[in-house]
Amino acid sequence: MPTQINQIDLPDRRRTILRVEGDMLREDALLLERVVDGIHASSGHSIVIDLADLDFMDSDAASVLKRLVDRDEIEIEGVAIFLQSAIDMAERA
Repeated sequence: MPTQINQIDLPDRRRTILRVEGDMLREDALLLERVVDGIHASSGHSIVIDLADLDFMDSDAASVLKRLVDRDEIEIEGVAIFLQSAIDMAERA
C-alpha cells in the first residue's frame, strides 16, 4: 500500500499531527522529512508523527525517522501499536 500522509493542524495548540498510513520506505521517509521541515519553517508548530496506521517500515526509513525524533520539536506516536502488529504477524507465520 502506498504511503499516505494526512496533516491535521491544531493552531490553538501550535501543533501539527501527521498521520502516516501504508508502507514506508526510505523515499517515503525522506518525503516526510521534507514535509516536516516545511511545516516547521512556515508555522513554527511542534509536530507529532502518528505511525499507528503504518503497515510496514524498512530499516532505511527507520533511520530517517530516528533523525527526525532527535529534534526537539518532533514526537513520534503509535509505534507501540505498530510493533505489536509486527509481533502478531510474526507469530501467525
